[in-house]
Amino acid sequence: MLLQRSISALNTCRISLHSPRIFSFSATNLSLLSLPPPYFSSLSNYRQLKSHKLRGFATNAADENGSAADTFLAEEGVSWTSLGVSDSISRALANVGLPRPSLVQAACVPAILSGDDVVVAAETGSGKTHGYLVPIIHKVYSNLDALHDPKLKKHQHVSLVLCPNVMLCEQVVRMANSLLDGAGEPLLKAAAVCGRQGLIVKDPDIIVSTPVALLNYLYAIDPERCKRTDFIRGVKYVVFDEADLLLCGSFQNQVIRLINMLRFDEKQLSRFKDVDAGSQDPLSVSADASDTEEEDFPEDFDLEEAEDGDEKSIDEPNIEPRKRTWKDWMRVRKIYARSKQYIFVAATLPLNGKRTAGGTLKRMFPEANWVNGSYLHHHNPRLEQKWIEVNVDTQVDVLINAVKNGYKTNTDSASGVVWTMVFANTVEAAEAVANILVGAGIRCVRYHRDISLEERTENLVDFQQNGGVFVCTDAAARGLDVPNVSHVIQAEFASSAVDFLHRVGRTARAGQPGLVTSLYTESNRELVASVRQAEKLSMPVEKAFSRKRSFRKKLKKRGLGQRDGASSASRPIPA
Repeated sequence: MLLQRSISALNTCRISLHSPRIFSFSATNLSLLSLPPPYFSSLSNYRQLKSHKLRGFATNAADENGSAADTFLAEEGVSWTSLGVSDSISRALANVGLPRPSLVQAACVPAILSGDDVVVAAETGSGKTHGYLVPIIHKVYSNLDALHDPKLKKHQHVSLVLCPNVMLCEQVVRMANSLLDGAGEPLLKAAAVCGRQGLIVKDPDIIVSTPVALLNYLYAIDPERCKRTDFIRGVKYVVFDEADLLLCGSFQNQVIRLINMLRFDEKQLSRFKDVDAGSQDPLSVSADASDTEEEDFPEDFDLEEAEDGDEKSIDEPNIEPRKRTWKDWMRVRKIYARSKQYIFVAATLPLNGKRTAGGTLKRMFPEANWVNGSYLHHHNPRLEQKWIEVNVDTQVDVLINAVKNGYKTNTDSASGVVWTMVFANTVEAAEAVANILVGAGIRCVRYHRDISLEERTENLVDFQQNGGVFVCTDAAARGLDVPNVSHVIQAEFASSAVDFLHRVGRTARAGQPGLVTSLYTESNRELVASVRQAEKLSMPVEKAFSRKRSFRKKLKKRGLGQRDGASSASRPIPA
């Protein structure tokens, strides 16, 4: 929306940033799915139920006063040890403030320990990162002595975690390296491969990377492909964090290439084992005879840039790229002996449509176990939402008052510090919002793609440590874990269900309450009404939105254009 108030006029505003007051909220009781308990005293119990698709696992119990039961932590008697995690890892988790697993962790840890492919689709702030790190660390750490036996080839088991951006990669590495043994050393060595730096840690057990950075690394380590083949052969566990983003859009070609590399290695290893065993099983050898290396090995995929300028792809010589359509990616997987485990993790995983990430996974990994959060795509009962309709004349004042009220109602009474995130749809709008707040005497830090990676990192650390106001685009909506955020403000309303859910998911994390203030205009009044109706009826929020492409078309028909290729549910805010 066009804001016709000058920043200079706002300089006269004086806002009190103190007067802390305890924030109160009212949780909403929701009717939740109830299946067999997702936490099991032993893996044998889990395997007896492995034919079940694991679905909503938050309890719908309520106490005598009708208050909602804990929607984050597992039941009192459930411990990391009861899930099959070793004592040493359990102690390390307790030392970092995780003495008990969350509901998500209690469901997905046994599923991943079983060795099957797993899809973890659960709401933001539910503990998904530790949910996949803990079982992987348990598997590798339990066999650490054998894996590092000098008589054996080094790193026969390597865990690979793929993330959509550098910030999330570094965050996963910090979380993995924070789990320490009795001597104060990390249980496993985790390292990031970002940009062109390659591996800076020798022989890591967990490698965290973006798709394009990993491909750059693989094509750089050995032109003859010998080391590349050894590396891929050593990968035993593959995690796709923010899987919906990795499986769609600009990341798709890169992820296709990596998946095909990994699958080709599985097929080759399966064939070698069958030949050594003298197998005549047609499914293991002859059924794959028609497969060509061109089909399995993804040299013919075009590597595209998808890192917002942070990373550059390496063009491999003597290869003529041939574009493939999404249908080529959806081939039914042939039967062969498995040697790698695939884990997909997401806070939003739409299923409505053949090309959605959820629909893709259903076809690519039909036998995978699904662990679904009860609040996936739903309203979080710990979250209070405020909805304020604004226009050209009121938006500036409403925005400033929302920030001011956040200081008053959400201050940490112990430290006197608040953490408020303000979202805008475009870089230009984010800059305009920041200028307005600065003009009103409110200090803020900025986070968007036009800021260098180094400055973004500094601003994020500043916000994490010192609190304040964090003005950002949706670049900060995914994955970034700032536990103390108590207030999220949408200066511009989100243009898709995915963006909306990730924005509001920055608060009310890990069992804590939170507040979301959404500013909206007449142009998206109907959309907001649909979202609120979905919340009232405990329906998935995504039902209120069209898919992003369709929603953009609707905006275009209404005369609400785009700037720099970014869609907006309201007109951009000029500086």
